[in-house]
Amino acid sequence: MTVLSYAVIGAGPSGLAAARNLQRFGVPWEGYELASDVGGLWDIDAPRSTVYESAHLISSRTTTEFTEFPMDASVADYPSHRELKRYFDAFARHFDLREGYTFGAEVSSATPVGDGTWEVVAGGVTHRHAGVIVANGTLSEPNIPSFAGRFDGELLHSSAYSSATVFADKRVLVVGAGNSGCDIVVDAVHHARSVDVSVRRGYHFVPKYIFGRPADTLNQGKPLPARIKQAVDSRLLKIFTGDPVRLGFPEPDHRLYESHPVVNTLVLHHLGHGDLRVMSDIEAFDGAFVEFTDGRREQYDMVLLATGYVLSYPFLDRDLLDWSGAAPDLYLNIFSRRDPNLFVVGMVEASGIGWQGRYEQAELIARLISARTAAPDRARALAESIAGPSPDLSGGYDYLGLDRMAYYVNKDAYRNAVRAAVSALEGR
Repeated sequence: MTVLSYAVIGAGPSGLAAARNLQRFGVPWEGYELASDVGGLWDIDAPRSTVYESAHLISSRTTTEFTEFPMDASVADYPSHRELKRYFDAFARHFDLREGYTFGAEVSSATPVGDGTWEVVAGGVTHRHAGVIVANGTLSEPNIPSFAGRFDGELLHSSAYSSATVFADKRVLVVGAGNSGCDIVVDAVHHARSVDVSVRRGYHFVPKYIFGRPADTLNQGKPLPARIKQAVDSRLLKIFTGDPVRLGFPEPDHRLYESHPVVNTLVLHHLGHGDLRVMSDIEAFDGAFVEFTDGRREQYDMVLLATGYVLSYPFLDRDLLDWSGAAPDLYLNIFSRRDPNLFVVGMVEASGIGWQGRYEQAELIARLISARTAAPDRARALAESIAGPSPDLSGGYDYLGLDRMAYYVNKDAYRNAVRAAVSALEGR
């Protein structure tokens, strides 16, 4: 009898985590990747990579890396995309993962057949699999808002942005001040004639270093209750970053950690030096001009939309993911309630969760698949949980009700829930 493999879609961090854990537990797998090599978006030459030349991690090396394969101590605290591509190359080489992938093979459809198996069409070829692990990432499909009017200058989404040379001698408006938006603003001030940034709301800005150490390495012990952590860290931020409102940003409409903070204080540096201005939300385009909700009207040569991304699994029927809102409704952001052989790795966002958080997702999947044979009672118990409501993964934080926060969780609450499920499958 032929034993069918599981399909792993994607060879970025999440796909490699899935492949490695299936390998660890002896589960046969085959991977499909659109690009010519591993790395996902961190391979700047990949067809759907959305990184830009100046891109670096916003979390530090030690809180982001895979635990079983640490980065070399010589790697910078906040590595560039080039260093990260080398890291994924080394990870795939160390565990012999490339052998399991077909590269240059875009998945156009993944469909349950009806007998518990799946058909996956990749690179125009149909394959039969025991199940599917979706790991194609969350930052490839641009979110492009609509605006009243028409802009006659150059309109660009950050997904198409690569080098700051595009700003040379231009009047530039960056729309959105999230982490990518602030990175791009800092790039632009060194090349553009002028730079403005349009925002809808205020942000909390976190420095990359506090007391000479990466900020996200300072509180690695037992997590503080949400309200205490917010109070303590908010006071620290006032000491280290001051008040962004004084520099032109609106007052945040949320507490610290209730939306993803911006890990970039260089934008505050440039505001303080008069290198850019903060503008309100866009009311309308009018030829070469942009009209803002506060009544201001300014002329620009380029508008760059740093407006984020939307989830995209175009090869799947949305009903299989219970997907009616901004994000699929999956148990632990992993398990489909419609098909027991459909899993997602990487559809999780949390401050500080790192790639190890995705690795733990993949480990849970591999352990469940193994337990279906080795410990069926434990596998059935998890299946019963999957059929029910998801646990509270907020960790006591009142997250903003935005589309981009639809799959946001608290790192500690989430990892504890995943680890508890792993322990149950192990019989502990």
